[in-house]
Amino acid sequence: MENLPFYQPHGSEIELFERAWRNRLPLLIKGPTGCGKTRFVAHMAAKLGLPLHTVACHDDLTAADLVGRHLIVDGQTEWSDGPLTRAVREGGICYLDEVVEARKDTTVVLHPLADDRRILPIDRTGEQLAAPPSFMLVVSYNPGYQNFLKGMKPSTRQRFISLAFDFPPAEQEEAILIGETSIDAMSAKRLVSIANAFRALRDHDLEEVASTRLLVYAATLMKDGCDPTIACRAALVETLTDDPETAVALREVIDATFGR
Repeated sequence: MENLPFYQPHGSEIELFERAWRNRLPLLIKGPTGCGKTRFVAHMAAKLGLPLHTVACHDDLTAADLVGRHLIVDGQTEWSDGPLTRAVREGGICYLDEVVEARKDTTVVLHPLADDRRILPIDRTGEQLAAPPSFMLVVSYNPGYQNFLKGMKPSTRQRFISLAFDFPPAEQEEAILIGETSIDAMSAKRLVSIANAFRALRDHDLEEVASTRLLVYAATLMKDGCDPTIACRAALVETLTDDPETAVALREVIDATFGR
């Protein structure tokens, strides 16, 4: 347990994850970018002592990328398992991050694993793998990026139980920064106040808000001795906007917070 990836619980998500795993239920986690979804899954995999296979989904991801394909090795054709197949064989966790970004043919592969059959048919080898009790399928997506073309179909979504993540309350987010970087409590408090000020601009001046991940980056730079305003500009302002006027407004918030 000493080597668990740091994770600050927000509520009952740890208990729910364990119950889902114990009862062989697939899990969907939804929430904004950088709010801790991936860290949570890594924490739970380590806590349960399970191998973790993480896939960052994208437009070109196909079912073959997940399941596997035949490769030419030393002039011979050999089958190579994909991450989903490896997770099933090992009885581990397969985590598909931003699953709605993947091509639609991937859902055909997921369906028999995400219902009571819990099987993975591999057409190219003729195998039909039965998932062992310890296997778990976890997927995530950011609802803020959803649109009609990339939304998750109800027929897929209703195969999962779901957890909604958001940015944590101020005190918990401060604890995350301290736990991740060992930054002092006052600096953590100031960083979180900046983030909350930036988040109030969502849908006005910023398309994306300051994530907990970006706050960790800023805190890491500050802990290393970087000037707070420089750290915040690099980790927050320049990452969040290219608009000069918006950048000036954000820098004013930072300067006021750190007394410049």
